[in-house]
Amino acid sequence: LRSFWQRQIDSAENETMDYKHPVLPFAKIKKVMKMDPDVKVSTHAPPILLCKACKTFISDSRTFIISDSDKRRTLSRSDIAAALSKSDQSNFLLDIVPR
Repeated sequence: LRSFWQRQIDSAENETMDYKHPVLPFAKIKKVMKMDPDVKVSTHAPPILLCKACKTFISDSRTFIISDSDKRRTLSRSDIAAALSKSDQSNFLLDIVPR
């Protein structure tokens, strides 16, 4: 776990974000952000930060392993729920993503 986070820190420090080809689609991230009535997205920075946070969560929680084992490239709610059930680290999300 320590080596994983060290690689994440090194990657973040050395990474140059490709804003034209993001890892996750900004339109969907903005749509999710706008679901909260208190959120008013006016700049480009919040979706970029949320994109990076989502990418880190997906990598750390091993959701990509679950979806890849089913030969899918798209994460589903059940993939995230399965990853959360295997890790105590993400217990704070159990209220949001039901098993």
